[in-house]
Amino acid sequence: MSNLVATKKGSATKSNLNGLTYPMWSSWIDELFNRELPTVFTSNFNTGITLPKVNIRETKDSYYVEMAVPGLKKTDFTIDLDNKVLSISAESKEENEANEDNLIRREFGYSSFKRSFSLPETVNEDKIKAEYKEGILSIHLPKLEEAIQKPARSIKIA
Repeated sequence: MSNLVATKKGSATKSNLNGLTYPMWSSWIDELFNRELPTVFTSNFNTGITLPKVNIRETKDSYYVEMAVPGLKKTDFTIDLDNKVLSISAESKEENEANEDNLIRREFGYSSFKRSFSLPETVNEDKIKAEYKEGILSIHLPKLEEAIQKPARSIKIA
């Protein structure tokens, strides 16, 4: 399989005399910078929090959002609900200072993230609960009573 980018003819491509198409410089640059970096770059050179991945699952009576964010305290998080948009954000500040003989070193860091999700109309906003335990932020989003799926039943003909 080729590593070249497949492109369609159009405004983002040019054709040469042989009829071959290739991406225009601007679209190639856009694609290069909009790709996710390989793990080696994000894990070795990033000193802040990367955007945490989220698991969302649905049961008959609720939605569950789980986010792996180890190393934080529950006081680092802010969870807001505004006009059916659930926003989860966190900020962490760290300062270390070491004085040894003539060597003075001070290191500090700041990291943050924010993820937002549009909630379905079926969520009961008054009963949303969140918990942070062992590096996992869990948010329970119960459904409204009328949105809960009823079990199948047979109807007798009179």
